[in-house]
Amino acid sequence: MRNKITPYLFTLCLLASSPYVLGDRIGQSALQQSGLEKTLLLTIEKAGARLIAAGEHGSIIYSDDGGKIWHQAKVPTSVLITDMHFFDSQIGWAVGHDGIVLGSQDGGENWARLLEGVVLNELRANAIKSVLAVLQSQPDADAELLELMEYQLDDAQVALEEGPSTPLLDVYFLDDQVGYVLGAYGLFLKTEDGGRNWAYEGHMLPNPESFHLNKMHKSQNGNLLILGEAGLLLESTDLGASWYVVETPYQGSFFSIVESDGLYLMGLRGTVLKRTLNNTSESQWKEINIGVTATINDAVIVDGRAYLVGQGGVLLRQEGEGFQAFTKRGLRSFSGIEVFNRTLVTVGEGGVGRVALEEGAK
Repeated sequence: MRNKITPYLFTLCLLASSPYVLGDRIGQSALQQSGLEKTLLLTIEKAGARLIAAGEHGSIIYSDDGGKIWHQAKVPTSVLITDMHFFDSQIGWAVGHDGIVLGSQDGGENWARLLEGVVLNELRANAIKSVLAVLQSQPDADAELLELMEYQLDDAQVALEEGPSTPLLDVYFLDDQVGYVLGAYGLFLKTEDGGRNWAYEGHMLPNPESFHLNKMHKSQNGNLLILGEAGLLLESTDLGASWYVVETPYQGSFFSIVESDGLYLMGLRGTVLKRTLNNTSESQWKEINIGVTATINDAVIVDGRAYLVGQGGVLLRQEGEGFQAFTKRGLRSFSGIEVFNRTLVTVGEGGVGRVALEEGAK
C-alpha cells in the first residue's frame, strides 16, 4: 500500500485540484496578471541580487529591489510550482506538480519546460524494468530485493495509468550540469546535462516504502542529505553515487535544513533536531524546544543565526541554544524565507512579506 500524504503535501494537492487548474494544466501557460505578490507563493530563491518567488497556477515573479516591486515571468505551464534552485544569477530550475521541471537561462524571466509527468513516469517504469530483468536472470538473486523491485514496478505501472499527477517537491543542482529532482512517493531523478536528459534513480535509494522526499541539502562537510517523511534522512558521502540511512529520534516529516553552529532539521509539529557538524551518530541528535507546535517549512541563515518560518505565521530567530519569536505571529502561514540586505523576505498564503532585521525582537 502506498504511504499516506503528509498534511503539508495534502494541502498542496487540494490546491492543485481546484477547478481553475483542471484540464491540460501542464501545457497551458501561466496567465499573465498583476498582483501575484499577494497570492499563494510556496518558494523564494535568490539569483544573484534578484529575488524570485513562485506558487499557484504556475506563477513565477521576480524582484530587483528586495521585494518591493515584482514582475511576472513567462512560464509555459499552470501547475503549482513547489520549489526552485539557482546555480548563479542566470541559470535556474523550478519543479512542481504533475512532474514538471522548468529551466531558465536569464535569471528567471523566461522559463522552458524540461520534463513533465508522462515522461517521468516512463523513465521510472523503464528503469525499474531494467533492474528487474537483470535480477530475474540471476539464479541466486536476492529474493527480498527481487520482491521489492516487483512491488516498485507495480507502483510505477499504476502511475503510468493514472497519468502525470505526482508532485515534485525539490530541485537541487551541484553545478550547472549535475542536478537532482525529488518528490512524492520516493520520486528521485538525476541529470548530468543541465536538465535536458534525466535518469530515474528512486529505486536505488534505501527507501523501500517509497516515502515522500521533501528536501535535498549539501552540508558544509560536502555530504548530500535528503529529508523525507516518517523520519527519513538519507546521506551520501560521494555526491550521490551511494546513499545510506541516518537514524534520527523523530518519526515525522522533515521539510527544511540549515547549518549555523550545528545542522538543524525542521519539520512537523515544531520539531527541530540539532546535530553537531561532521557527526552522523544518532547519539549526537538533540531535540530543540522552540516553544511552538507549528510545522516549520523553511529557514535561512543571517549573521550566523537561523531564522525559521512555518504554519500560523511563525517567524523565529535562533538565540543561543534555542529560538524566540522574531515578530508577532501573523494570521497566515509562511512557506519560504530569504534575506535581502538587512530585510527578511517571506512568502506564503498571503504572498510576499518583508521584515527589517532591525524591526524584529531584540
